[in-house]
Amino acid sequence: MSDKYGTGHDKQYCYPNSDTLINKLGLTDGDSLEAAEIEHTQARIEQFLPDFDDISLSALRAIHFHIFQDIYDWAGELRTVDISKGSTRFANISRIEPEAEKLFRLLAQEDYLIDLPRNQFLTRLAYYYGELNVIHPFRDGNGRAQRLLFEVISINAGYALRWEPIGRAEWVAANIEAYHCRLEPLKALLNRALTRI
Repeated sequence: MSDKYGTGHDKQYCYPNSDTLINKLGLTDGDSLEAAEIEHTQARIEQFLPDFDDISLSALRAIHFHIFQDIYDWAGELRTVDISKGSTRFANISRIEPEAEKLFRLLAQEDYLIDLPRNQFLTRLAYYYGELNVIHPFRDGNGRAQRLLFEVISINAGYALRWEPIGRAEWVAANIEAYHCRLEPLKALLNRALTRI
């Protein structure tokens, strides 16, 4: 997988003179790494056993580690470089942990959105998803880890999230809108993906 975050030649995470992330598989070609990553991470996602009692930054880190442990030495570790995608700049490295901890404290104060009516649940779920996406705590793999965590949050609140009805382009567009504090597109997509259990 090549560097999609615009950090240039990232000497810490990428091979020298390359934008391919250093990986345990020794793959130096971005396309080959992307294909291997899809295969390995899909298998790990299918093996995922959620801890419904832990919704926290630590839980998110454990999820990221679980998904990417076969690919990256830094799986589950907070990133140590600033990143952006297009005109979207994610949290400065000095703010990742404090902002994430603050967000998870607020989520705990809201009792993890349990027992909320559907519309209110969707509003708050979109808010938390958008805020955590802006933090983007990992060098790569944020979306997959975050989606698994939000499946856990939803199940705890009596809902299931099914991502299949959402197209990639519309998901990216909705997340860009959420970055600019316009949550309605993200809420609409989450509404499409959400079912009562």
